[in-house]
Amino acid sequence: MTSWTRRILLSSPLVASLSYAVTVNIPVDAPSGAPTVSGSLFSLSIEQDRWLDWAGNTSRNEFFFNTLDNLIQITGEPPQIRIGANSEDHTNFNGELQDAQLVFPDPTTTVPYPEATKIVVGNAYYEAAKFLPRDTHVIWGVNFGENNVTAAVLEAQAIRQAFDSSAVKDAGVTLDFVEIGNEADLYRNNGLRSTDFNISEYVKEWSSFAQNVSEAAGISSTSHVKFWGGAFADSSHSVSSFSPQGMFSNGILNSTEGQFITTVSQHHYSGSFCSGDGGLLQDLMTKSTIRSNLTIFSPDVTAVRNQGLDYVLGETNSYACHGAPGVSNVAGAALWALDYALFARQIGATRVFFHEGIGFKYNLIQPLTLTRSTLDASNLSTPLPPHVQPPYYAAIIAAEAIGDSGDTQIAELTVNNTRVAGYVFFTGGKITRAVFINSEAFLTTTAERTSVHVDLSFSSGGPTSMDIKRLAIGHADDVSGLTWGGVSYETEDARPSGEETVETVDVSDGFDINATEVVMLSFQ
Repeated sequence: MTSWTRRILLSSPLVASLSYAVTVNIPVDAPSGAPTVSGSLFSLSIEQDRWLDWAGNTSRNEFFFNTLDNLIQITGEPPQIRIGANSEDHTNFNGELQDAQLVFPDPTTTVPYPEATKIVVGNAYYEAAKFLPRDTHVIWGVNFGENNVTAAVLEAQAIRQAFDSSAVKDAGVTLDFVEIGNEADLYRNNGLRSTDFNISEYVKEWSSFAQNVSEAAGISSTSHVKFWGGAFADSSHSVSSFSPQGMFSNGILNSTEGQFITTVSQHHYSGSFCSGDGGLLQDLMTKSTIRSNLTIFSPDVTAVRNQGLDYVLGETNSYACHGAPGVSNVAGAALWALDYALFARQIGATRVFFHEGIGFKYNLIQPLTLTRSTLDASNLSTPLPPHVQPPYYAAIIAAEAIGDSGDTQIAELTVNNTRVAGYVFFTGGKITRAVFINSEAFLTTTAERTSVHVDLSFSSGGPTSMDIKRLAIGHADDVSGLTWGGVSYETEDARPSGEETVETVDVSDGFDINATEVVMLSFQ
């Protein structure tokens, strides 16, 4: 952050035209069962085809590195990085290659930056992990879709070789998991398997692949590296579906290799733009929609936890097929991402891996210069340099709320307002911060900006003073111009710029939160 802090000392809160008022009860001590929340709650899933564009090939991508390092400076912990997704199942290996060989379909107005359909990579591709920040933990996917075990084994061997190399070891980057295949439940729809491919057949094929991949990757009962299981897009829960319950009931954990699964991943998008139908921004941001989108996974989380395994949302974002224009790439998506990630921890997801690809509309980060529009594939008259997009601010805010203690707990607050969500954070069991999100969309077409006044009610011994930081947003459909406590990350190098602004008020005064705004309270 900047070395400056400007504090505005107020005897009463800043007042806007009020539309609502609520009182929120906040516990001073962490409630029983409040989960701990990792500084890497916001993690990233990277589309595999253009991995070298993200990390760098012969030298690191400084812009991408900086976006990760900003988060490390706040939490002391880098985001975890999953490298895979759709192109995972189209990747093959040739050890002689320095650069990846990629074949792309033509761009369309709906998908301006499509994934490669044919990918051939060499050792340098995997060794590029050395360009990630120190202490980064990596999950890497191998090709299962093409049903060629040799391809998967060659990739696994190269992955092992890369992470055993002195270059990657000296960089302090660690491989935690190998993932076999991406969204196998969709194989029957995309031609990678027969139309009657089912969970029983998947478990048999996965187990056969895993036997070979585990040996190639050095995965064993005593190794640090394990398997990520699942990676399904299906959100049903039956034992006959592509779900954790389906995997378990078909015996995936009974084999030697299945016992190397220590984390189960599921994928989720709030809607689809694949056919060109975009969702409304307010629909994406709405508090109840976020909760209904995530609570559907509660039975899966329970099933996974009952097996003693970890659970993650291993690939997720706003709208499938790279996002919806005017929705996924705008300021309102920052509020969605923040509420989505924090609530995901409430249902038991340890981490949320926001999917990223070169030129994808929903990216937190665009890591290199783009020459065509991410919205409609038209040629840009002026190339668009690397930049962060509005959802990146959600990662920054979450990082600050979580902090660097390593033992932060989180609890959702009951807020009697359909637009306002609240979360409280505890360090050492004691309250430290709270975050409030007003997801009412204030658009460029909206006549008047409403606000909500929030009064806080504590049990005895509660704090008497608090600092307030705000995510300042002009309109929910703005694509830039956001500031977090007066600081912008929309800079040439992604480093923060600007004078930090903090309001200091009495807790008894409460605070106002505008439509399309985030407020963080730090208690004295």
